[in-house]
Amino acid sequence: MKEGSDLHPERNIEQYLEYENLVSRPGLLGDISSLLGNLGISINTINGVEKSRRGLILRTDNINKLRRFIYISQYVDDINIMKVRTPQVRDRLAVRHGRFIKRDEGDKKVFRFTRNEIGILVDFLAEIFSEKGHRLIGVRGMPRVGKTESIVAGSVTAKKKWLFLSSTLIKQTLRTSLLKGEYDEKNVFIIDGAVTTNSTSQAHKELIREIMTFPAIKVVEHPDLFIEGMHYTLNDFDYIIELRETEDQEITYEKHKKKHWFQNEDMDFFGGF
Repeated sequence: MKEGSDLHPERNIEQYLEYENLVSRPGLLGDISSLLGNLGISINTINGVEKSRRGLILRTDNINKLRRFIYISQYVDDINIMKVRTPQVRDRLAVRHGRFIKRDEGDKKVFRFTRNEIGILVDFLAEIFSEKGHRLIGVRGMPRVGKTESIVAGSVTAKKKWLFLSSTLIKQTLRTSLLKGEYDEKNVFIIDGAVTTNSTSQAHKELIREIMTFPAIKVVEHPDLFIEGMHYTLNDFDYIIELRETEDQEITYEKHKKKHWFQNEDMDFFGGF
């Protein structure tokens, strides 16, 4: 649910607020909204994010107004403030879709999706692609689960041009050079880790190393294979995304470690939407 966001353009400080309903009573949300409004805080977006919890993207012109709300809320028995922070990508998606995306408890950079969540994955990628500067993203998944379609759709949503440096889309692609206009920090560079690792072209691998230092978004399918052949580590990645048909599907690499895997194994455009 969205509130008006253009009435107070001076309220340009964004914060994410999450609270738990301790007592579910009619009119509670209205009371909280009125209190925020009276303190000079606008609600940009609001939604339930977990059972009995609500997430809000707020806007204000003074962070002290939000501190005042938090202080007052300590004397309200009906709610418990859980989180207050600058909105993260995960927060924005939770408010937009009504639930948090799954995150690995041991490795906070690993995010998990199933094929029926491709719409959320596309939004997640689009948010990352909209950030400025270097981002290295790894995408794990079995053939035809929707990795490439999600990356391309995320690029479209973020209004970014995408370039395949290596892929098996339509035919095997191994770029060994880029045109001058393709060196653009706004582009999304897509690398198939299996294709690049198995390549014997030194010119291709030199291009990959060059782009890896370029301040732009890079997405590597099969990152575990990529690091084997290109001397990087998983620590170099900012995000690792795992995409499965079902939550219990195992991701394996036996087929990709063979030299004779075939093209078109992963492309099934928009089949997941």
